[in-house]
Amino acid sequence: MHGEFGTSGFSDALVILGAAGIVIPAFARLRISPVIGFILVGMIVGPSGLGGLTHEFSWLNYLTISNREAIDPFAEFGIILLLFAIGLELSFRRLVAMRKMVFGIGAAELILSAALIGGALALFGHTASSAAVLGFALAMSSTALVLPIAGTTSPVGKAALAMLLFEDLALVPLLFVFGTAAAAAASGLIEVAWKGAIVIGGLLLIGRLFLPALFAQAARTKSPEIFLAVSLLVVILASIATGAVGLSPILGALIAGVLIAETEYHSEVEVVTAPFRGLALGIFLITIGMRIDFRLLTSIWPQLLLALVGILVVKAFVTGGLLRLSGSRVGVAAETGLLMASPSETTLILLGAAAATGAIAQSTATFWQAATAIGLTITPLLAMLGRLAARRVDPHALEAAEGGAEGRTIVFGFGRVGRMVADMLEEHGRPYLAVDSDIDNVMSAREAGYSILFGDVARTELIEKLNLGSSSALVLTMDDPVLVARLTRRLRSSFPELAIIARARDTDHAAKLYEAGVTDAVPETLEASLQLSEAVLVDIGVAMGPVIASIHEKRSELRSEIMAQAEMEAEPRLGRRRARDSRQSVAGSNRSTPAA
Repeated sequence: MHGEFGTSGFSDALVILGAAGIVIPAFARLRISPVIGFILVGMIVGPSGLGGLTHEFSWLNYLTISNREAIDPFAEFGIILLLFAIGLELSFRRLVAMRKMVFGIGAAELILSAALIGGALALFGHTASSAAVLGFALAMSSTALVLPIAGTTSPVGKAALAMLLFEDLALVPLLFVFGTAAAAAASGLIEVAWKGAIVIGGLLLIGRLFLPALFAQAARTKSPEIFLAVSLLVVILASIATGAVGLSPILGALIAGVLIAETEYHSEVEVVTAPFRGLALGIFLITIGMRIDFRLLTSIWPQLLLALVGILVVKAFVTGGLLRLSGSRVGVAAETGLLMASPSETTLILLGAAAATGAIAQSTATFWQAATAIGLTITPLLAMLGRLAARRVDPHALEAAEGGAEGRTIVFGFGRVGRMVADMLEEHGRPYLAVDSDIDNVMSAREAGYSILFGDVARTELIEKLNLGSSSALVLTMDDPVLVARLTRRLRSSFPELAIIARARDTDHAAKLYEAGVTDAVPETLEASLQLSEAVLVDIGVAMGPVIASIHEKRSELRSEIMAQAEMEAEPRLGRRRARDSRQSVAGSNRSTPAA
């Protein structure tokens, strides 16, 4: 029994879960990407690492993966979920908004890099078809590594995002070409092409008509498990559909992501599938690491190093040069060029697809997979070198990047209070984004023209996607005292400078929210009472000035009560009303009607 366990799938699961639960957090603490961590784990536990010593030390069976083929289906599922995640970033609206950058610089960067790399490989003896395949595969850059490093709001992040979006979009025709080679040999490319066109058209039509209703029903259940099941069902069915006609299954996953990206559910889908996507992608990266043979690397390391340096230099100069020609600052061009120079996880996918269909030899794919894996591990180093180069050639680039526009206001909860806040923000021309977990409320708000996102704000992953660090303020309008207090404590520790304005039920609730860390708490029952009192006093003939003064005095009493109750040293601000009350007191004698 002991020996069976040591060589069964249980030990493989132990290694994978150990990598995810122990090794990867350690890399994260060192600020090293989990992508790199999984590849290194695969290299260590693979046949050329500790796995090659299991016949001498049987206890290593517990620390190595004994059957690589057994985990290949999970690795393929990881690829499918990765392409699905890429599809979620490819909404048609986003492409239209960035069309000039995406289809201008993005297209030029990919095509020119692929041409130069493919041309160089052809000079070294590759056939034209092999050189073309390798050129496009190696011209890709890592979405999984570049965007977390650069973000999407800085000049470097915006430039990188535009190029990465075009690369992701280019995956559709590339996967079609790479994935139909084997099918074409059996039944003809034309047959695969027309069948594939029918399937893709059917997926687009069905997705437009039925996906919103399907996800709406899942959202109404308020069950994350059902929402996750529906998401995975859509991905798997789309993958099966494209695979059935000779196309690559991952093409179907990409299309499913694009279709969901057009709905209001894309952020929630991305959040609920993230754990599965991360673990499945980790398994795929472990299998890539297992293919890297240390003995092979030591025998060909000069060629491998030369090939990798050549790819990095070509991509860095092409990217940086195109950005300079488009008018970007020299520092932005330098940093973006170095950051985008490394290969991509999609390079591994394209190389595997090309090798499986015979477009390139397996030995060629293995060589470039090793080079790509090494390139992925040095991406953070390239990012650091890019920042150093930017500071050297353009010392004022950082200051220029920091002088951006004021961030948007995020509104959690979109009932009557949230809508009123959004209306006032729009009245004053301030950008905002509302988030609500009631899908019917979200749909009606969308129809009314509000900027709103469907999602559960209790999920940490969704909070991270909202980029609160660059927001102007956060408004909490939910009628859930426990959730509001919990969110406030968590967000205050993460964003100490963020202005957090919360709706409170009464003074007791307001005191608790101030203790939790809100900037302002507005007790709605008391505010309604004060406004009603103001209207009554004015309507029975009391002058506006004394009325405003008395209202202001009553607010001061309430502030004192809350201060004593919350044991606060500084007086809290009830909606920053002191300045407003002062202005109203000055103008009160000239007004004939009460404030709305």
